[in-house]
Amino acid sequence: MDEALKACAALAEYRYTMDPVLSMLGEKWIPRAEKSVASVRRFVRDIATDWNAVEDVAEIAELLASELVTNALAHGSENTPNTLRVTVGREKELMTVDVYDSCIAVPRMRRANPLDTSGRGLAIVQDLSHNWGWTLNPYGKSVWFQLTAWPSFRSFSRTP
Repeated sequence: MDEALKACAALAEYRYTMDPVLSMLGEKWIPRAEKSVASVRRFVRDIATDWNAVEDVAEIAELLASELVTNALAHGSENTPNTLRVTVGREKELMTVDVYDSCIAVPRMRRANPLDTSGRGLAIVQDLSHNWGWTLNPYGKSVWFQLTAWPSFRSFSRTP
């Protein structure tokens, strides 16, 4: 827990908190099972497509959501409740995808060796997202990323 508090303090310079005026585009609860990753990929891709996100945002959102859910499954505690929550929201030009799990273990970026078969997920999220991070809360944590999905944002209407 001490390590989590130190890491939280180090990242305090930018901390994403979902704005109450953020428009929630979708929410999905999934079981803690590897087969659920494909369902999350479809969910995030479909929302980006339905809401006319630009260029390759749907594919990038799908990839990054897959990385975060896979990390939650691989590194989350098996002694915690057996569900994960994925939300997709919109705030002006940004699409925010948030993966919530009940484990308080802080995500850590690691340097993968060339022959390693894992360890690159957070680096991919960092490289491809507009912004990313994590937020601890009393019941676990949220790991999130943002993509510039609607760069010519002028006004927002809920009609896709």
